[in-house]
Amino acid sequence: MNLFGRSSAIRHATAPATREASQGVTRAAAPGTAATALLPDASLAGLTGEWMIDPAHSRIGFSVRHAMVTTVRGAFLEYESRLYFDGRDPSRSRAEITLHTASVDTGVEQRDAHLVGRDFLDAARHPRMTFTSTAVRLADQDVYHMSGDLTIKDVTHPVLLELTYIGHVTDPFGYERAGFDGTTTINRSDWGLTYNARLAQGGAMVSEKVRLQFDIAAIRRP
Repeated sequence: MNLFGRSSAIRHATAPATREASQGVTRAAAPGTAATALLPDASLAGLTGEWMIDPAHSRIGFSVRHAMVTTVRGAFLEYESRLYFDGRDPSRSRAEITLHTASVDTGVEQRDAHLVGRDFLDAARHPRMTFTSTAVRLADQDVYHMSGDLTIKDVTHPVLLELTYIGHVTDPFGYERAGFDGTTTINRSDWGLTYNARLAQGGAMVSEKVRLQFDIAAIRRP
């Protein structure tokens, strides 16, 4: 069922530059004319305000290649969030998310116990991991780039999330909801997650690259 319906989230301040089909290049704007700029859809102004992630309809998860031939997927079941979306000026938007590391769930109890242990998240000594945004910009139609600081095991590095705006709706209970899908890829060893076993045929048991996924249904705060 389609819960979201909307028009284009952006408009152009001027007509875009033309592309020469024969050469496959895009010409810059002519001298004296304004460069093409992306502007938020005025209809999104009504969404400006404080929001929070609805855990019952959202997923903050990850996927990682395992044994070079399969992909393991998991999610964090417990977290707190505080979001601010500015429909007039996306650069004023921000997000803070705190994940409980012990709540990781991949569907396999033994694997989850390994992930929360000292080889990986070390949840006993580092019970929280956090993401705090530092900048937001409108990148394309329905697409936002959110820069932020990701902290795992007390190590902080910048990351860039690509967020796609899905739409907004008022549900039958009167709650205003907005949907976003986001993703980024990190190298886990940058945050001290360096455990690995080697395969007999060569290669790593667990990939260095981890894809983080944010499937977000946000509810407006009262």
